[in-house]
Amino acid sequence: MADKYPGKWEPFRDMVNLRADMDRLFKTFFTGYPEEYEGIWAPVIDIEEDKDNILVKAEIPGLKKEEIKVTVRDNVLSISGERKQEQETKDRLYHRIERSYGKFSRRISLPVAVDADNIKANYKDGILYITLPKPESVKPKQIEVEIK
Repeated sequence: MADKYPGKWEPFRDMVNLRADMDRLFKTFFTGYPEEYEGIWAPVIDIEEDKDNILVKAEIPGLKKEEIKVTVRDNVLSISGERKQEQETKDRLYHRIERSYGKFSRRISLPVAVDADNIKANYKDGILYITLPKPESVKPKQIEVEIK
């Protein structure tokens, strides 16, 4: 946007612009999406690791298991699907709609290699549980120390 007076300093305008820039920065930092992606949603996830597995929990309420797609490729876990909005009816007046709808996709780089042939996923009470077993080659091995 071109300024009316490009060389003139306008502290009030600069403060308003700074405020807008800071708002965008914080919105991106806390939501993970820049402002122009508003309306896109993604499930929140927890990732844990034990000696044998990577464990992922994703909150995806309101879907059927058939509506969720889980893939692993090149050490990246992808979770995708779509939450469809309920049919609106003409005889109802909606006062507020806060739930997110539409397609979603999460791609997570895994911290270690996984055994893709033995991944298990189950969905219960709106939570997707994914167990990604580690191959034997990356599991920690205990070595016995001999005393001589």
